[in-house]
Amino acid sequence: MPFSLTSHIIDITHVGVIVDDTPCHALVIDGDHHGQAFGVINIHGYFASGAMYRRESEHLARSFGWTVANIDLPGFGSSPPLDQAKLSLAALADRVEALADELGFDRILLIGHSMGASIAIELAQRIPERIVGIIYRAGIATPSWQHRDGLITRVLSPIAPEAAPALALLSRATMDVPDLLVGRMVATARSLVPDLGRNVRRATRTLPIGSLLLSLDQRDELRHVVAHGIPLLGEWGCFDYVIPSETADEFSQLTGVEVQWVPGGHSWMLARPTGQRDVLAHLSQGQAFMNAIEARV
Repeated sequence: MPFSLTSHIIDITHVGVIVDDTPCHALVIDGDHHGQAFGVINIHGYFASGAMYRRESEHLARSFGWTVANIDLPGFGSSPPLDQAKLSLAALADRVEALADELGFDRILLIGHSMGASIAIELAQRIPERIVGIIYRAGIATPSWQHRDGLITRVLSPIAPEAAPALALLSRATMDVPDLLVGRMVATARSLVPDLGRNVRRATRTLPIGSLLLSLDQRDELRHVVAHGIPLLGEWGCFDYVIPSETADEFSQLTGVEVQWVPGGHSWMLARPTGQRDVLAHLSQGQAFMNAIEARV
């Protein structure tokens, strides 16, 4: 069925949760839909922050009446980093679950981009009964994307073997920059620059997260999610040089979910903040996903 877009009044607040004595912050955008049966958590990618996705979440809240929480994962945006000894994918998912509990989200729609998609899978296989659906955007739960044999990897591996893969990943991400200049360039820059500066200053504390991501293999967890009947919407940018099309094919073969290709690169939603709303409202795969999550609720 087609979904009509309405204009809901939104309210924006900041919240925080504490897990293992470490605070974690989030921006909450309330679409003022009091009959909403689930809450939405938008989980950012590596070296990003919740604020960078604010424009996108505002469009989702206005159009669908959703309450959308944009979390800052530890070490990114406003949230301080975790000690390396405490660092794990499960620990990152703990923060998302704690935020859902704090906001009273009994049922949750997870939107995960890149690293955030892996965290969404980790949380969904832990509490499948609470998850109404996952929008899996250029996710890294399957391992084919991890192969890095470029110049940075070859030069740094003998010197700093733990940091080399993460630095290679960051260098690949710079290829996404031209796509971020599409559309309202000034508005995009304003949404990115403040937290990008914070993330750069903390880079030495968050490189271990990059190394962690490069060791992930969540194929069993993905199978678990599929077996529980959790609706999945897989999305990839047509010009994604960070997580290539081979990984999209790997995800599709494992889950049986056809990938929705969208214009843009790895971070297409940052330059095109109405893109996710438009996929859900106007494209057949997005509409089918919306019907599926309504049925699951």
